[in-house]
Amino acid sequence: MLATVIKPPTPLALKVNIPSVFLAGSIEMGTAEDWQATVENKLSDLNTIILNPRREVWDISWKQSIDNPVFNDQVNWEISGIERADSVLFYFAPGTMAPISLWELGLVTQSEKAIVCCPSGFWRKGNIEVICRRFGIKLYEELDEAIAEVRRRIAGNS
Repeated sequence: MLATVIKPPTPLALKVNIPSVFLAGSIEMGTAEDWQATVENKLSDLNTIILNPRREVWDISWKQSIDNPVFNDQVNWEISGIERADSVLFYFAPGTMAPISLWELGLVTQSEKAIVCCPSGFWRKGNIEVICRRFGIKLYEELDEAIAEVRRRIAGNS
């Protein structure tokens, strides 16, 4: 069986019996490189669920407010995905800010779910280094190295 990719607004299953990974990291309202597609491609041969928060259609004019149902659903989808995933792959792309991803990293620092990749050029790399060292999270410089760790975890959970 091959990887299944789930993106919002597709509802998340309450419980799945195969390993899952949530792709947290730089999106920048759709302007960051689509690193999630690279991860999907490199994990496509595995029996896993990939939770990718990058919507196929995103309108930057949508008001970021709890009163906006599309925005509210997006944020809740992401939080639920992080809670349900076995692993959370963080990629902090150079030249991006990813403030929500920094917050999401804080959510999982004590859960052993985090796999973190932060190349040189990310504006808060020092913060990422301190957080990872403090909580014993291995920090990867290259996305391919972080993907290899995701593959190891999926193989160990299959």
